[in-house]
Amino acid sequence: MPRHPSVTRHVRSIKRAVADIEKVFASVAKRARQAEGIAVRAAKPGRRTIPITAARRAQLKLQGAYMGFMRQLSARKKARVKAIKERRGFEAAIRAGRRLAEK
Repeated sequence: MPRHPSVTRHVRSIKRAVADIEKVFASVAKRARQAEGIAVRAAKPGRRTIPITAARRAQLKLQGAYMGFMRQLSARKKARVKAIKERRGFEAAIRAGRRLAEK
């Protein structure tokens, strides 16, 4: 027995509606997976901080001051300050670097 054209049309329209609903659910599922991934990445702990002793912190401050003055100097003056650092240490090199940077 042949179907009525209106029944066929209704069945086709229902199939299209189901297909549209499947697309919407797929989109929602994709967004949920993305949100879950973002939440998991955000929950990860940051970099571990290593404790620094007072002596190491002081050494890093000296090194920073030394590098700050070295950045300002010409190649010839840098060589002089490096030589002073090798002979007499960071403090003397920083003093010499400060003096040469002012000139």
